[in-house]
Amino acid sequence: MTTAPVICFGQQPCGFFPKRFLFAKIQTARRLQKEIGGEIVFFYHDSDHDPRETKTILRHRKTREVARFNFAFENRLQRKFSPLYLKRVAPVWHTKTTKQLPAFVDRRWVRAFEENQAPTVADFCLEMYRRMGLLDGIRVARSSDPVVRRAACDVPEYFVDVAHDGEVVRARFRDDKLELHEGGDSCITLPLIAFTKEQVSPSRDTRLRWMQSVVRCTHYIAGASEQAYLRREDAPEITYVNRDTIEGSDEAYTEVPL
Repeated sequence: MTTAPVICFGQQPCGFFPKRFLFAKIQTARRLQKEIGGEIVFFYHDSDHDPRETKTILRHRKTREVARFNFAFENRLQRKFSPLYLKRVAPVWHTKTTKQLPAFVDRRWVRAFEENQAPTVADFCLEMYRRMGLLDGIRVARSSDPVVRRAACDVPEYFVDVAHDGEVVRARFRDDKLELHEGGDSCITLPLIAFTKEQVSPSRDTRLRWMQSVVRCTHYIAGASEQAYLRREDAPEITYVNRDTIEGSDEAYTEVPL
């Protein structure tokens, strides 16, 4: 019995307008689908907590000068340690940024941004990608989804979403301890509590195995940085495909289709 191809690419929320390298992954997946058929799955790793992931780099439409945007967060704990699917979008930030965007992007995207009322950072980014038409015909599997987490295999290195000081934070489980990495050798140790699979998400080194146990892809589009740390031996059944090259890969994709 033959199995239809499942073409997958993975990415954290990477800006409220997606970075160009994500656009390149999408285009690579669509090109491959035309060649071999099957479906495309976007593994959306919205369990990540790093606020730097959502930095959005835009160029002024007239001067071409670079400007950097990012979400505003309600408090330091949420900014630094809450997973992206739980970091909340501040209404004041949304209003302020909407007013700034006409100098940087087409009115079509300003309107899409203004109308986007998604409550969390991960939801907001995903909704923008959808409004831009980038995810048409693509299935999204989210690492925050309890159904995905329950179905995933156990891995030796992982994070746990736990309550702490009025927020939910993503703590690393290591040596029977829950830790928040403050930087350098500094860590905050949280009380060890019982937790379930619905609270668990993988570390970078175990993400491929964890993802594959749910997605079961036949082909994986690997980004430039991913190629350095992907543990291909964890999923030798996958055919790995390098994403297409693209200029200004860290800048936001804001082109308007003809």
